[in-house]
Amino acid sequence: MSRTASGRAWLAELPALIAEFRDRWSLRLGPPIHGGSCSWVAPAALPDGGSAVLKLTWPHREAAGEAAGLRTWGGNGAVHLLAADERRHALLVERCVPGTELGEDGRHSPDARLAAAAELLNGLWSAPPPAAGLEQLAAVTREWATLVEQRMARLRPDYDPGLVAIGVDLLRTLPRSATREVVVHGDFNPGNVLASERRPWLAIDPKPMVGDPGYDPWPLLTQLDEPFEHDDPAPVLAHRYALVADAVGEDPRRLLAWSVARTVESALWFAAMGEVADGAEEMAQAAALAELAGL
Repeated sequence: MSRTASGRAWLAELPALIAEFRDRWSLRLGPPIHGGSCSWVAPAALPDGGSAVLKLTWPHREAAGEAAGLRTWGGNGAVHLLAADERRHALLVERCVPGTELGEDGRHSPDARLAAAAELLNGLWSAPPPAAGLEQLAAVTREWATLVEQRMARLRPDYDPGLVAIGVDLLRTLPRSATREVVVHGDFNPGNVLASERRPWLAIDPKPMVGDPGYDPWPLLTQLDEPFEHDDPAPVLAHRYALVADAVGEDPRRLLAWSVARTVESALWFAAMGEVADGAEEMAQAAALAELAGL
């Protein structure tokens, strides 16, 4: 964020923003919670003694629909939205206590955690999409497909061009073959699912869009318990994709195809950031996922 002029300007304004929303919503703020790259987040005590989280976000495209998504879900699978100033990118949301991340939970097996996360997805996907306020997933992934092609041509990383082409094609075609449209979370990784009191787990920090539900599970399935670090990841991945696909009513091959598409896009993003070796690791994962999918 500090690399850009808009990011530096927002950081300079941040102390005043914190004071503005502390006073507007009559909050007593605790020390900020670290870990976010585009936002300032702190626990807050409400005037009635309840607890919440104040989130102030650097204005950027992916964050624009967060309030609309949370409002649509109404607490079913995600934290409640308590107040929002969308013009100023300020949110007051339900606080998750104890707040343990799904990926850090040592009480339950990976299968149990995947099943719990799938239950959250079912809740998120059950809400009718709003008439306005959220981007269409198909439009976003078409843009990504073009961007992947441009980055591949400009940067010429030593990535498998055939696999990149498969990823590009999937980014364009998968949304068109969806059998239903839902409000996707958009960033459903194990760090964005927290242990809570109201429900065992709740999702936070969405980047919601309207489109194919098969888009959502990729970061959950590939980051929980680091399946690619197993000596033979193929059977681990096949089992987990089958488990989650069955729980959410989707075809495991479709979840795998989305994972290939998103991993290829991620690889070219790393390359564009100058991190070509990290992109190569992503491409190796994409190849393994493509083999499982029969692509």
